[in-house]
Amino acid sequence: MAHKTSLINRSLLKSIKDAGLSGLGNLIKLLPTGSVFMFHFLNPLLSNNGDCESEYKLPIQVFISICGLSCFVSTFTDSYMDLEGSVHYGIATPTGLWPSGDGSVDLSKYKLQISDFVHAFLSLGVYLVVTLLDFETMRCFYQNFVKDEEDMVKILPAIAGIVSGTVFTMFPIKRHGIGYPFDGNNYEASSKMES
Repeated sequence: MAHKTSLINRSLLKSIKDAGLSGLGNLIKLLPTGSVFMFHFLNPLLSNNGDCESEYKLPIQVFISICGLSCFVSTFTDSYMDLEGSVHYGIATPTGLWPSGDGSVDLSKYKLQISDFVHAFLSLGVYLVVTLLDFETMRCFYQNFVKDEEDMVKILPAIAGIVSGTVFTMFPIKRHGIGYPFDGNNYEASSKMES
């Protein structure tokens, strides 16, 4: 009897671990690493390593906005494979993917869903937490906040990661947009699972 309970506990722990790792994987997939990499690569240069005068602030704000927009919009991209085996990318619209293909694949199953907007806003939120709590950005825009709210600066990224990871675990990402490897048609797999 104790052996059976031990097996059930191990199975439960394994499923919790698998769900957590799946959520982390979805979080990593959702946050476009290209945008974050570009920010971390160019921010020290644009902010003069955090010692920025007023002439540095506008370019940094524009740069953060462009990277954030890239992060937001990339959430709405998706890919499909045509009958010849070529992978095509597009942007999800209310009617399907744009630009539309040659008609060999039904692109209406790729249309926008409410979960796309949830993922886009969470992705943008995580990106903003990562960028706005970057050391150079904080030194440039709000030095007093760093000194007064040191605990919050340390805790906020973890909280953002936990919240977004939980949401992504509950509502997994189906899209494989630009910058993500194509691994088959998730929409057909998910519709077979729902049947």
